[in-house]
Amino acid sequence: MPVTFTHSALLLSLLLGFGQTQAASEREPAALAASNGIPYPAVIAHRGASFDAPESTAASYRLARDLGADYLEMDLQRSQDGVLFALHDNNLQRTTDVASKFPERKDSPANQFTMAELKTLDAGSWFNQAYPDRARPAYVGLKILTLDEIIDIAQGNPQHKPGLYIETKEPRQFPGIERDLREKLQDRGWLSPAGSKLAKSELAVGQGKGKVVLQTFDKHSLELLQKEMPRVPKILLLWVGAGSIEAQSRQTFAESGEKTKAAFYAKQHPKDEAEFKRWVDYAKAQGAIGTGPSTQLSDLGDQSYSDLVQPWMNQYTHDQGLLVHAYTVDEPVDFKQVLDAGVDGIFTNRTSELLKYVKRPAGASIAQLLEANGY
Repeated sequence: MPVTFTHSALLLSLLLGFGQTQAASEREPAALAASNGIPYPAVIAHRGASFDAPESTAASYRLARDLGADYLEMDLQRSQDGVLFALHDNNLQRTTDVASKFPERKDSPANQFTMAELKTLDAGSWFNQAYPDRARPAYVGLKILTLDEIIDIAQGNPQHKPGLYIETKEPRQFPGIERDLREKLQDRGWLSPAGSKLAKSELAVGQGKGKVVLQTFDKHSLELLQKEMPRVPKILLLWVGAGSIEAQSRQTFAESGEKTKAAFYAKQHPKDEAEFKRWVDYAKAQGAIGTGPSTQLSDLGDQSYSDLVQPWMNQYTHDQGLLVHAYTVDEPVDFKQVLDAGVDGIFTNRTSELLKYVKRPAGASIAQLLEANGY
């Protein structure tokens, strides 16, 4: 009996060990990404290739697609007459000529304009004025894009079909936008059943299970997205501040005395470890496959926020079986920092630079691709 018991115990121990090893391997980030049909590391073109062309325009999205981005990222809003379109800001003044076209309404939210009115705006000239070294005459007069138009762009290159990475922007302004999004994606065939693996070309994300990723900062919107599209991968975006992770300090930027918001954000930390973990746990409980944390950049520039990609944070997220897609990173020094810390994908304005860094350089230059697309 003692011998039999010993052999049984040994066998049980081996089986348990194998099971634990298998479970651990399934939680490995690369395996987790593959199981969701998501490239690893994922190259997410933030508002398109928005360093080199006006954000959220056809020039930006076509360039990102043709460079080889895995995803075209966008902020989704809804016009007054119910059309889904891409725009980051709540207000139109930064990226359009709304002040000259509709001076009496220049401060109005974008959703108080019809799509026809939005289409009269110039969404490209501002870029030429802000970045004269990257200016192009063809950017003048570029239009705000509907979701339909971005889908057309994503499907427009036979050699490479990127996926869509869609944020419900300020979803409480747009009750029902999650259902509207589902209906549109369904109508366009982007919710059709697909295998868990990537398409034959591992870069053709737009054909596989992970061809759409949904993202939001809003807990309620995450729950609605899960209800409407339970099989579509979702990301809960993370931030330190009101409406997201509670900060250690309640001091505001104005009260802080810091000269820049980046310097202020650099000093913002989650209240404690438990507070950070609570948000990760919530994401998992609501069916998310990952989180999208903010990043502190080495130059503390305009896109530098609270550091939520510390190794322990990424490790905890991975231990829960979730991926980490960090925003928004443009420089090689920061690519290295966040990838070394353990992130699994990066939102970037500089698609070309990130693709070079992960050894997937484009086959043509930015200038060549812009010119090939008429810009």
